[in-house]
Amino acid sequence: MKRYFIASTLMLLGVLCNNAFAKVSVFACEPEWEALAQEIGGGNIKVFTATHAKQDPHHIRARPSFVSKIRRADLVICSGAGLEAGWLPVLMQKASARVQPGTDGYLMASDFVKILEIPNAVDRSMGDIHPEGNPHVHLNPHNILLVGQELLQRLNRIDAANAEFYNERFQNFSSRWQQAIVGWEKDAVPLKEQPVIVHHKSFIYLISWLNLKLVGSLEPRPGIPPTASHLESLLLKVKQGNPVNVIMRASYESAEASEWLSGQTGVPAVMMPYTVGGDNESTDLFSLFDRSISLLIQNTSGNK
Repeated sequence: MKRYFIASTLMLLGVLCNNAFAKVSVFACEPEWEALAQEIGGGNIKVFTATHAKQDPHHIRARPSFVSKIRRADLVICSGAGLEAGWLPVLMQKASARVQPGTDGYLMASDFVKILEIPNAVDRSMGDIHPEGNPHVHLNPHNILLVGQELLQRLNRIDAANAEFYNERFQNFSSRWQQAIVGWEKDAVPLKEQPVIVHHKSFIYLISWLNLKLVGSLEPRPGIPPTASHLESLLLKVKQGNPVNVIMRASYESAEASEWLSGQTGVPAVMMPYTVGGDNESTDLFSLFDRSISLLIQNTSGNK
C-alpha cells in the first residue's frame, strides 16, 4: 500500500510538472507568422512552420508530417483570405477541435486587417484571383502589429497562467516595432511615387504602404506564368513613355521573366525577400523590412 501511494504521488507530480512546463504548440503556415509568434510567445511556445521563404505559399503539398503537427497544435496562425486554400483545408479536417474555426486556436491574419484588392466578381478568366482579396497582408508593418495584438489575446486565453509573460513580451515588441515603423517611413520618403513592376501582386501591401506606383505585373493574370506576348506588351509600355525604376520578384519566383525585361530596358530586376528568410539578411521581422526598404532605395536612387 505504501509503495502504491508513493508511486501514485510521483506520477501525479510528474503530470503537474509536465503541465507546468508544457509549451503552447503553434502551427504557423508562413515564416512571417512564426516570427511574430516567437516575438510574443518566446520560450513558452513551440512553433512549426509549414512553408519557408523559397516556397510559394499558394502551392505546397499537405504532407503527412503536417497532419501530426496540426493535430498537436494549440493554435494555428495563417494569412487566410484564400492564400492557403489549396492545402490548409485538408489539414484542418485532421486537426483537433482546439484549432477549428471559431475557436481561440484558429487565427487568420487577414481577418484583423484591412484587405486590399477585393474583387467585385470572380471567374476563371481572371486567373488565380482570391475572392476575399489580396492575402499577402504581412508586407505592411501596421498589419503586423494588428495581428500581433490579436495573437496576444489568443495566447492569453489559451495559456492564461503565462498571460503576464505574454503581455510583457508584446509590450516590448510593440514599442520597438512602432519605433521601427517611424524610421522606415522616414527612410522611405524618397520612394514615394517610384514606378515599379512586380512579378506577382504579392507586394501590393508594401507598395500601398510606401506609396509606390504599380505600373504592371509580369504575370498576365494572377497565378498565370509570364508569357512572351505579355512581356512584349510590358516592354512596349515602358518604351512608350511609362517609366519603371525597379522590377520586383519574390525569392520563390523565377528570375527569367524579370531578368529578360531588365535586359531589354536597363531597369534593375531585384529579388525581394518577401518574408523572413527570403535572403541571408532577412532573419526576422525587423530585418525583413530593413532589407526590403534598403533594396528599393539602392535600386531606385537617382531614377525618380
